[in-house]
Amino acid sequence: MSTTERPRILVVGGGYVGLYAARRILKKMRYGEATVTVVDPRSYMTYQPFLPEAAAGSISPRHVVVPLRRVLPKAEVLTGRVSTIDQDRKVATITPLVGEAYELPFDHLIVALGAVSRTFPIPGLAEQGIGMKGVEEAIGLRNHVLEQLDKADSTTDEDVRRKALSFVFVGGGFAGAETIGEVEDMARDAAKYYPNVQREDMRFVLVDAADKILPEVGPELGKWGLEHLRKRGIEVYLSTSMDSCVDGHVVLKNGLEVDAGTLVWTAGVKPNPALARFGLPLGPRGHVDTRPTLQVRDADHIWAAGDNAQVPDLASREAGNENAWCPPNAQHALRQAKVLGDNVIAGLRGFPQAEYKHANKGAVAGLGLHKGVAMVVVGKVKIKIKGRLAWYFHRGYHGMAVPTWNRKIRVFADWTLALFLKREVVSLGAMENPREEFYEAARPAPVPADAAPVPAGRAPEAQQAQKARAS
Repeated sequence: MSTTERPRILVVGGGYVGLYAARRILKKMRYGEATVTVVDPRSYMTYQPFLPEAAAGSISPRHVVVPLRRVLPKAEVLTGRVSTIDQDRKVATITPLVGEAYELPFDHLIVALGAVSRTFPIPGLAEQGIGMKGVEEAIGLRNHVLEQLDKADSTTDEDVRRKALSFVFVGGGFAGAETIGEVEDMARDAAKYYPNVQREDMRFVLVDAADKILPEVGPELGKWGLEHLRKRGIEVYLSTSMDSCVDGHVVLKNGLEVDAGTLVWTAGVKPNPALARFGLPLGPRGHVDTRPTLQVRDADHIWAAGDNAQVPDLASREAGNENAWCPPNAQHALRQAKVLGDNVIAGLRGFPQAEYKHANKGAVAGLGLHKGVAMVVVGKVKIKIKGRLAWYFHRGYHGMAVPTWNRKIRVFADWTLALFLKREVVSLGAMENPREEFYEAARPAPVPADAAPVPAGRAPEAQQAQKARAS
């Protein structure tokens, strides 16, 4: 970490907004004009729209993350957390992964912590649930699902088999619908290699408290997506929620009970709770309250955008919706980051701030291989697409939106290879505890309490013989 008298622009968070804003600032900044410092607990940015495909094995997990140090070579990248912010002194407290916390002064601050999974105090959820916010969870879900097929194929206990082949997904938005579509596709393909497992033996359940799924693409496409999932044998229960899931026994409010070996939770997001420690003005749901310029209210030197910000939607407000706020999606985060970066440069140089205004360009969702829905806005016309063509729109949009040409090329290469090669169905569950086997091999053998001690200097062979007798 450099100590310089140049103004410091501190970016808290390395997700969509943090990465894109830092890139924009570094691109437009004159040499030596300021120091850009990015702080995040992870050393990479995750392109979250690709997580369902990573969970299904359509894309290598390494290709959905972007290393911050490689993309931001002219910035300081600190792996750690910002625990507190002193606005009066313009100092942030940095807690690194190891070592003591320290203070870091700043002149301009960008708050881009993003969001975390929105959960409820449901019995068993913390122990059983798998989220879909990070690449680690996508990898874990893939390994877990394939392990359930391994269990079902190898057991003679019908109860164990039935539970292993039951999969419950809570949340019918983009994350939930896309994930269950991709995972069902993967499980269907994988079942070809298990003599004792058929797709008809599996049970996929999607639950949502709303009366529809995929609200982002509109009611017509959402209804088509619902019918499509049901045709694939996926049970969908709307206008209901989960009461408990202790030990995998899922109980829904509609009375349905399912013993499931897999529970995936995608029931929305909420702003990062760390915002409460920063002393910033927050909205009713915990978002940072910002002006249309993306500046935090009553703080001209602080900006916020993305999932952790409450940004006025000027386009919708001009259309008559006076209380509209920008929805928390990648489309807005990407565009807000560019405006934010320009405004930070303008603030650094004493120029006026620009307001963020963006009309919705539509939404795309993939529901598995060759299946999807898309709503594209051209002017004032909404074009609705479904099926294979929508799936091409989905892949084309996100393939070009993922940051850096390095990742674009790798993702398209994964898709191209999938045209000629079969999907991998290997479970690497041992990744969860990679040292377990070595530990079992290397740990000292237990010695019985009544065994005679080996005198110091005794030959190794004698020591080995004593250990053999003890074992």
